[in-house]
Amino acid sequence: MQGRDLREQLAVFLAHREREFVEFRRDLHRHPELAFAEHRTTQRIEERLIDAGLKPLRLPQGTGLICDIGTGEGPTVALRADIDALPLNDEKDVPYRSTVPGVAHACGHDVHTTIVLAAGLFLAQQERAGALPGRVRLLFQPAEELPGGAREVINAGGLEGVDRIFALHCDPRLPVGQVGLRSGPITAACDQVLVRLSGPGGHTARPHLTADLVYALSKIVTELPAALSRRVDPRAGLSLVWGRISAGSAPNAIPDDGVVEGTLRCLDDEAWHAAPDVVKELLDSVVAAYGVQAELDYRRGVPPTINEPNSVEIFRAACVQVLGEQAVAATPQSLGGEDFAWYLETTPGAYARLGTHWGNSDRPMLDLHRGTFDVDETAIGVGTRFMVATALAALRAEQRGGLDDTAEAD
Repeated sequence: MQGRDLREQLAVFLAHREREFVEFRRDLHRHPELAFAEHRTTQRIEERLIDAGLKPLRLPQGTGLICDIGTGEGPTVALRADIDALPLNDEKDVPYRSTVPGVAHACGHDVHTTIVLAAGLFLAQQERAGALPGRVRLLFQPAEELPGGAREVINAGGLEGVDRIFALHCDPRLPVGQVGLRSGPITAACDQVLVRLSGPGGHTARPHLTADLVYALSKIVTELPAALSRRVDPRAGLSLVWGRISAGSAPNAIPDDGVVEGTLRCLDDEAWHAAPDVVKELLDSVVAAYGVQAELDYRRGVPPTINEPNSVEIFRAACVQVLGEQAVAATPQSLGGEDFAWYLETTPGAYARLGTHWGNSDRPMLDLHRGTFDVDETAIGVGTRFMVATALAALRAEQRGGLDDTAEAD
């Protein structure tokens, strides 16, 4: 399919249905659901797919869907959307504000879901017309924020037979109409670190007769990140930042237990794999002088998301084809974690950033993971065009064994 033909077909499709997709996004936004509890969200997606004559399959644990478009002949390309929300209050004054106290779509997953659904409905039309050169698999993944949903999809066979996989994420730093691309690492590894200290406790008047647990806890907070910075190559971008500390209940009593908890983020895969052992070694050395016992609970999160270069070039060609050369933007690597990384451990693919900030506007940036987060909803049409073109370009590239020249704009 030539570039101009695809642009025209997408224009007609969105002229009739873009308002419908905006309303679908707003419905999801009003009814957000947390990780592995996305029952209503799953049902709403399922209904739309079935209405289009498709046969979605629910994941074994009950939320999330896998849906194939096409007969399975030829290559298979997957498009992934994450469907869960965050445990925080929606602070916006809009008609589609969350109706669920303490839960909000503050990371744009409602937008991602709508875009992949819309792209799937267009591609289903292409398949019925005999114009789909292979199979497209839609992955509506639960529990990205937990994380854990990507592994559920993989365990359910979501990657079986998939040649390439693609996803996008809202980026409020980019204006609507732009797509951020990066070859190589685009997000960081992210793990959770919890340290629990225990000691005999005692009177603050006699710290020398007991173990000063609060002082030891403060040493962990300051010295463990500092020591890590001297044990790991600085180019790995390893960062340990604490988010919670708790100990004691009285000003004149040394407590017998306390905890500190935070996240460890890393840009380098090798340093990420080595991090748990290094953290344990340094923790033991820090607490050794203070007579307390340290228990480390190191919980693996996600590895770095590393974009495969050929897949990024497919992204780039697709973006130029349907949005124009000016839509392509460079994007930096983020220290944020993203469980799309698990797919890329075994399957080539790429992850892009979709501009969602109001273009030519003095509106403040509404950042991710805040109760005020919102998007310029014209990004839904932009993202739909981009993901449709990506799926088609990837299928043609797989058919020909390389990048497809026809993915370039006319």
